Amino acid sequence: PGAGSGKSVTRGVSVEVGEVQTAIDLELVVDYGVSITDVAGAVRENVISAVERMAGREVVEVNIMVGDVKLPDEEDEEDEGQERQRLQ
Repeated sequence: PGAGSGKSVTRGVSVEVGEVQTAIDLELVVDYGVSITDVAGAVRENVISAVERMAGREVVEVNIMVGDVKLPDEEDEEDEGQERQRLQ
């Protein structure tokens, strides 16, 4: 949450780092109609791969919480609000 919205990109992310291991907690917003299980699985795999490759740490835990489901009409409202901000 927060990526591309002008909010902090670290919002919804918590990481505990040890000597060689790390645990990560993520809070996601999922689009309505998308399989939460599929999204969570893909995010988990990508996060583990990226952290182990970039930081050289073993990821022992990735906890994913879905904090919200974005409904189709919410996207329209957000797009209109962003468009208004650009015009001002």
